[in-house]
Amino acid sequence: MIQRIQTVYLILTFVVTGVLMFFMPLWTLNTGKAFYFMQDQLYTILLGLSTMLTIVSIISYKKRQNQFVMGRLNIILNLILLGLFVYRSVNLSGETVNAVSEKGIGMFLPIVAIVLLVLANKAIKKDEDLVKSVDRLR
Repeated sequence: MIQRIQTVYLILTFVVTGVLMFFMPLWTLNTGKAFYFMQDQLYTILLGLSTMLTIVSIISYKKRQNQFVMGRLNIILNLILLGLFVYRSVNLSGETVNAVSEKGIGMFLPIVAIVLLVLANKAIKKDEDLVKSVDRLR
């Protein structure tokens, strides 16, 4: 259901993880060559899982509890991905005092995805509490 705010948050998460990561470099080496996430198979698999979890979460709007759990798993997956990005950027080979690689905007996209997923989970929890309160009145 597109009119629910958590669906909007999840669609924005899909845009961040599924679309923008193709166009944003993670970092640029001191040689001037940009590094995209598709150049590493582990990044591709983790980001693909994150994108698929987001899509499945959007589709399963009638099962709020499952949607909430998938959101939590997606947050954990994005935290792992962010940790791998940070680890890799700290350990870049060829770093010298004069020539330092630049971090791209793609490094920060998992942070944006995590924030959107937290907002979506908060809205899902709010909906679940509303439904439970209405069931108590019956």
